[in-house]
Amino acid sequence: MTFLYPSFLWALAALTIPIVIHLFNFRKTTRVYFSNTRFLRDVKEATTAKRRLKHYLILASRLLFLLFLIFAFCQPIIPAREQLGSNRNIVLYLDNSQSMSAQVDEKTRGLDAATNFARNIVDVFPPDTRYKLLTNDFAPFSNTFKTKPEVLDMLTEIRLSPVSRTYQEIRDRIRQDRWVKSTDVFWIADLQKSTAGTVHGDSSMKIHLVPIQFSEHGNVFVDSAYLENPFAAGGGRNVLHVVVRNDGTRDIDQLNLRLMLNNIQEGTASTSISQGGKAEVTFDIATTLAGLNEARVLFNDFPVTFDNEFFLALNFTNRINVVEIKADNAATPVQRVFGNDRIFALQSHAVSNFNYSLLDQADLVVVNGLNSLDPALAGALRRYLGNFGSVMLIPGPSPDAGNLKTTLQLPALRSMQAKEQTELARPDFSNPFFENVFEEKSVAIAMPHASKILDWGSDRTAILHFRNEQPFISRFNQIGQLYVMSCALVSAQTDFFNHALFVPVMYRIAASGRKKEFKPYYTLRESNISIHVDSLRGEDPLRWIGAEEVVPAQRKVNEEVIFDIPKFSVSKGFYKVVMKRDTVNLIAFNLDKSESLMDQFTAEEFKQMLGGGDNVTIFKVGKQEAFSNEIKERYLGKPLWKYALLIAIFFIVAEVLLIRFMK
Repeated sequence: MTFLYPSFLWALAALTIPIVIHLFNFRKTTRVYFSNTRFLRDVKEATTAKRRLKHYLILASRLLFLLFLIFAFCQPIIPAREQLGSNRNIVLYLDNSQSMSAQVDEKTRGLDAATNFARNIVDVFPPDTRYKLLTNDFAPFSNTFKTKPEVLDMLTEIRLSPVSRTYQEIRDRIRQDRWVKSTDVFWIADLQKSTAGTVHGDSSMKIHLVPIQFSEHGNVFVDSAYLENPFAAGGGRNVLHVVVRNDGTRDIDQLNLRLMLNNIQEGTASTSISQGGKAEVTFDIATTLAGLNEARVLFNDFPVTFDNEFFLALNFTNRINVVEIKADNAATPVQRVFGNDRIFALQSHAVSNFNYSLLDQADLVVVNGLNSLDPALAGALRRYLGNFGSVMLIPGPSPDAGNLKTTLQLPALRSMQAKEQTELARPDFSNPFFENVFEEKSVAIAMPHASKILDWGSDRTAILHFRNEQPFISRFNQIGQLYVMSCALVSAQTDFFNHALFVPVMYRIAASGRKKEFKPYYTLRESNISIHVDSLRGEDPLRWIGAEEVVPAQRKVNEEVIFDIPKFSVSKGFYKVVMKRDTVNLIAFNLDKSESLMDQFTAEEFKQMLGGGDNVTIFKVGKQEAFSNEIKERYLGKPLWKYALLIAIFFIVAEVLLIRFMK
């Protein structure tokens, strides 16, 4: 124990005053006459002894009162465990991720508690201390050290961020500064297990852990969502699958979910989820859905609410690029079936006038009506297939099987003499190819007829086959997808192109050949986004318009635009991608699902992960007042003058009681 003002100890000389009063307090005596004093001698002796004890107790009370009163003015203090130096640099890392919106008690969010703790830290250090405030945003203000008034102002502006950071990212960001070795780092965070990443000790930094502990760890959130048919074309039936996860320690009974589509409620679902488990619900999507659509899945879960809404962009605007290579310039059934400009971007060319560069952007190449393939075209198609392309071969009326066998790499391929057309077998509805194609799976469906002029052997997995089990249309996996039809699309060999089945089969082949699936949502942990834009024009950058307008860093490659996600500028929700005045796409952002996993490290566990050395200390955080007292004790010491004053008051009261009641 030491005194802040030891010069006041000279006042101890005042302790002689009560002693002098006690020794020289001669009271004036009064003579009283008695007729007989023999009965008073014993009483006098007893009263004198008792009065002497009373005087000693009063003297002791006065002395102790003065002693502790003097101590109170000297301000005794238990020395601080860590000394405050001048011109000190302090780094304050304040976790402002969405999980910090959880409650630490009934009225206080984790972020509010963290900012209050940061203010207490700033208030303790001398005025010449410099501070660097670092949040998950890695905002520009984190690049330099600030004065006390500046950092207190910045603390009032801290808001929840959609960005999660690992320990390694934060440490690397702190170590960018060359003064880090002489810097104290106050780590104010919820110590989430899911976002911590790999944690390594670093003896070069002095880290003070200020853990934010939540009162409730349970949480329900959307784990994933996907369309049953992400390549839906032509308004086909579709289903949205949503996987919901319960991260809590209690079962969830009858959780109600709603699907909002373009701000109109499209459907509801209910499910129960066991503790630590998952459940899947489905929503039917309208068959007439087209264009850009905003879908939201909502539910109520308390007390953690930041992830009770999930965003999806259902994009049905991207057209499927189909290239037809045909024998001449005559119109074909392929042109008619893919003539819907809203769904397909069709380019149909005669083989004599075909530009091979069109293959680079094609989702499906239809070789229609050619009896043989010249070496240049055959080589280009093989390269296209080797680059995960999709090719459909519809032979000419008299195909050269030897030529096609080499190009298609089908050793069993042979030509056949055209015979009378026979009816095809009904589709195998269990084949994934036909999933969601037919609303009613009727066995009484009338089937088209065809004659077989190409044969490649038996194929139980054929898309369509004849009644004798011989394949009519087969699919071969050759890095890319190769589709082969066994006859030409001419009336002499088939009526398939006039049948109702022709459209859905060709649509599904085209849709399954689409190279790029547009993701219904992205997370803010991702670094970039690649989208396709038809008729990309001009040098003006594309803009994102959502909660705010953002112009992200971007680069254009043909008709693809690759964006760097500006994590500091975007938040969860929808952003329209705008080119000049036209909306060309829609993007949905959600929080990284690891942010929704609320399990936390204890401060001791985190310290051990950091190496458990003396460079890591822990503040036992409770209420704000308790934390304020703890940090003051650590850096300013523990003042004892209040206790000295209380003891002085106790002795003065004791003196009064002795004088009044001790006879």
